[in-house]
Amino acid sequence: MSHAAFHREFLVPADHPSLPGHFPGSPLAPGVMLLEQVALALQAWRGERLARVQDAKFMAPLLPQQHAQLTLTDINGRVRFEIRRDAELLARGTVEGAA
Repeated sequence: MSHAAFHREFLVPADHPSLPGHFPGSPLAPGVMLLEQVALALQAWRGERLARVQDAKFMAPLLPQQHAQLTLTDINGRVRFEIRRDAELLARGTVEGAA
């Protein structure tokens, strides 16, 4: 069974204004920033806004200037997301979109 999918690469710039608070001296991208990338991808893919995060799990940090790969997959009307840095899974979950 094949599923429609959307792929996008992103990078968090070292000068992003949210980084100094997460964490001073050792910045990492906050989870809400990763979810923002999911929302932007959902908008680009389906023209939908992110209406609800059903579940989200963050397994490993994304550091400034690291490239990450985001994949959205439609599975029976639900949108699953995965964020990876190379082969390492950083985050995954399920979201709902709305027009």
